[in-house]
Amino acid sequence: MELLCNIKGRSEFCEIKGDIRIDGNSSTAFIVSSETDILAAENTSWSITPYARKELVGIKGFARKWSVKLVPDRPDIAHCTRNHSVPAILFSVGGLSGNYFHAFTDIIVPLYATARPFNGEAQFLITNNKSWWLAKFKTLLEALSKYELIDIDDRHNIHCFKSLTIGLKGRTKTELNIDPSTSPYSMKNFRQFLSRSYSLNTTAAAKIRDGDKRKPRLLIISRKRSRAFTNVGEIAKLAESLSYQVVVAEPGPDVPGFAKIINSCDVVMGVHGAGLTNIVFLPENAILIQVVPFGAGWASRACFEDPAKDMNIRYLDYKIGVEESTLIQQYPAGHVVLRDPSVIGKQGWSAFHSIYLVKQNVTLDVDRFRPTLVKALELLHQ
Repeated sequence: MELLCNIKGRSEFCEIKGDIRIDGNSSTAFIVSSETDILAAENTSWSITPYARKELVGIKGFARKWSVKLVPDRPDIAHCTRNHSVPAILFSVGGLSGNYFHAFTDIIVPLYATARPFNGEAQFLITNNKSWWLAKFKTLLEALSKYELIDIDDRHNIHCFKSLTIGLKGRTKTELNIDPSTSPYSMKNFRQFLSRSYSLNTTAAAKIRDGDKRKPRLLIISRKRSRAFTNVGEIAKLAESLSYQVVVAEPGPDVPGFAKIINSCDVVMGVHGAGLTNIVFLPENAILIQVVPFGAGWASRACFEDPAKDMNIRYLDYKIGVEESTLIQQYPAGHVVLRDPSVIGKQGWSAFHSIYLVKQNVTLDVDRFRPTLVKALELLHQ
């Protein structure tokens, strides 16, 4: 019997080898062990939430909590109804999985880091199953495992394995990244995996030379609800006047289709939000222009600025002025919302989120924004 549990990092996980019996009814992985092993162990029971964002797993209903228990081989211990010959990886698709950014940073990236060493020879066990989520990311899941997914919350079977990883490895303090201390793979490897899985053909952004007839391709990521551009037409017209080929698109449920659009572009711009997660599909040395909403600088930096640099994507940002925010139509001049966003931040995430990320749209001052698009062109010439 071998057992290693890590509950100190940003994600909790246990790696186990031995006689493992998984009971979905009690959310327990039993490790049937000798009395000697049990007596020698410092701990005989662990509680694991197999979702890679530890700071939120205490929220009620966030993700199902599992127990890992060392037990002696007694007649009352769960008996196998299904035996499996390959290692298992048990993880949750609950939590914040409905948000595209969290789907990648909390699940898909750490799942890649955990599963890739098995080269497809691993059985995925899903807790907090969401069929629509599995369908959305079917291509990636099938690229990481050759076996049909098992809903481990099913209460009618005891699944038995010789090897189990419960929880996902590779989560770091930064977003959209892989912890090198727990995985031999990097974000470069992950992006290559995405390219193979979705048949993305563009490996590097265009290097524009003077006299080139080819126009660099700019994608404007649009949003329909919060943090939407109110003047997309003006922005597109400005970009076209600077010799960009402009595409305007909004991400939807068709991940492979949107991945191909992103991969065909040299520059992507959009207001801070989950849609910018699609930078994982950009070619090497492409450029991200993140439009930072008024008051939301710290979130923009953590979610996309730092990850972009780690992925060899060149980064520019454009911090909107208060006069470019639709908040000026909702609050009087001098209101604390407009005067000092840090005051609202001190009231907690809910207050900050509802004002600066939900109520706010963006009307770009195209004259003020023009130098940012020019700078992107200069980078493509380098």
